[in-house]
Amino acid sequence: MKGKRKAGSTAPAGEARKRSLAPRKPAKPAEAPQAFQDPHGLINKDYGRLEEAIGREVREFRRKQDMTVAELAKMAELSAGMLSKIENGMTSPSLATLRALSVALHVPVTAFFRRFEEERDATFVKAGQGLEIERRGTRAGHQYRLLGHTLRKSISVEPYMITLTADSDVFPLFQHDGVEFIFMLEGEVSYRHGDRTYTLLPGDSLFFDADVPHGPDELRKLPIRFLSIICYPRDGEG
Repeated sequence: MKGKRKAGSTAPAGEARKRSLAPRKPAKPAEAPQAFQDPHGLINKDYGRLEEAIGREVREFRRKQDMTVAELAKMAELSAGMLSKIENGMTSPSLATLRALSVALHVPVTAFFRRFEEERDATFVKAGQGLEIERRGTRAGHQYRLLGHTLRKSISVEPYMITLTADSDVFPLFQHDGVEFIFMLEGEVSYRHGDRTYTLLPGDSLFFDADVPHGPDELRKLPIRFLSIICYPRDGEG
């Protein structure tokens, strides 16, 4: 019958041309390859896990001595598979295993904990808190608040918040090992270091060798508040 198209018949040539000339949707741009390392990530961020920290140390000591996994495993009487798990932080080695590895690698057992101890060392103190202590040589009215304490490698670091009020006596001069840093927060003080005195106002700082006699010489404007950070060698070190 005229005017009817059978099912399955092709469309007229005009319609086919119209469809072929219709604008095509732009192709999706290719996805950029993902970076292997997060640029905002922290280096060694996984060291918080003890097993991974130990594994990294074992691997590092092994490689420094040009030993294969099989060689170290044999010397420590472990299977190569177990040593591989230890190095990849997939298992928690026993003390006996750590002892065997330390003997094979000629290092103390504590060497395996080195980076874990370094990474986890942190102290947080809320405002107005801190351990109130009395330092040797201080007099009445001198408030010392210890804000943290760390023993790392061969040094000790002690940050103090020191407050001097109208009840404070003038310090006797201090003298001790190491170095000291002072940052003034409030008030005004004349601070002596050896033969020189420095007028310290809020925002001023002073860094000096602590084995030279030092201490507040004149309390000019009270109350006085400053941050003091003392750094000195550990006993028997350095």
